[in-house]
Amino acid sequence: MTEITHKVVRVKERLHGGLVPAVPVTRYRNGVVHAEAQRSYAAYLCAQNIAGVSVWVHTGRGLHLSRDERAIVIDSWKEFLKPDQILVAGAGALPDPTLAGPRRREVWRRDSRLMAEEASRAGADALLVFPPVIFGDLGERERNDAIVEYHRELAEAGLPLILFYLYEEAGGVRYSAEVLRELLALPQVAGMKMAALDSVMTLQDVASLIRREFPDKLLITGEDRMFGYSLMCGAAGALVGLGAAFPNIQSDMITAYMAKEYARFVELSARVDGYAQAVFTAPMDKYVLRLLACLGSEGILPEEAVHDIAGFEMRADEIERLRSAIQQYGIY
Repeated sequence: MTEITHKVVRVKERLHGGLVPAVPVTRYRNGVVHAEAQRSYAAYLCAQNIAGVSVWVHTGRGLHLSRDERAIVIDSWKEFLKPDQILVAGAGALPDPTLAGPRRREVWRRDSRLMAEEASRAGADALLVFPPVIFGDLGERERNDAIVEYHRELAEAGLPLILFYLYEEAGGVRYSAEVLRELLALPQVAGMKMAALDSVMTLQDVASLIRREFPDKLLITGEDRMFGYSLMCGAAGALVGLGAAFPNIQSDMITAYMAKEYARFVELSARVDGYAQAVFTAPMDKYVLRLLACLGSEGILPEEAVHDIAGFEMRADEIERLRSAIQQYGIY
């Protein structure tokens, strides 16, 4: 077994039946990372029933983190992760608005590779690949080739890849079946995270493709708003932002489904759905701050650390709505 094959197997074993929360970053109001709260948060979450964490991804505003901030974040989690918990890091880059055409794509690819290499050096177990939206202005054939080649380049960092199918409104890419087949055939790929949000057909189509043609790859749910249903579609594990606060009920829901304890699964799924509807609602990108507010409302984070860089603010009635959902649905 090659080294990369061994790494892929380990990641798949940890993810199968497991929950990996995509985690936010604690910040002061001025946007500076609240390092003390970050460590406290990591200590809290790593003590829960989780298979690992995912840093530098959308929930953690990964593409907006400086190199120093990325180091603070990943070090805080490495300090508290248990030996059997994995560390998944986002890999990608923001395009330079001062550049155009091939030069813009060249610099973006370089920055994406550097982030992947940084994750490898920092001790990550796998990469979650941000969708390469920068190729959207290319012709179809050139775009498809560029997407596949980009994933091959990131795989050179020596870590397993988790593909990311993200809905377009959140900065995702609609991959064709042809591209999906080429990506899933890469030996470095452990599986694909699905976050189609409200496109049930997309989830069903990709799940069917993986089940029929790539049964050795994991379908990983990122479907916060159809969590339980995505398990019924074939998801074998979860990498979700919803798990960043009170993950144990979500882990128990996954376990119940895998154990065919369907009555318990249905009951837990309904409760998780109720919680998700309070957190993941319009404006959708405010979910990061809502998750932090959930943690703050229960005293896990200090109020001064409940801030996000997206510019949103939480009103008192919004916080009360979240607190009520946590209590109503017995979230733990």
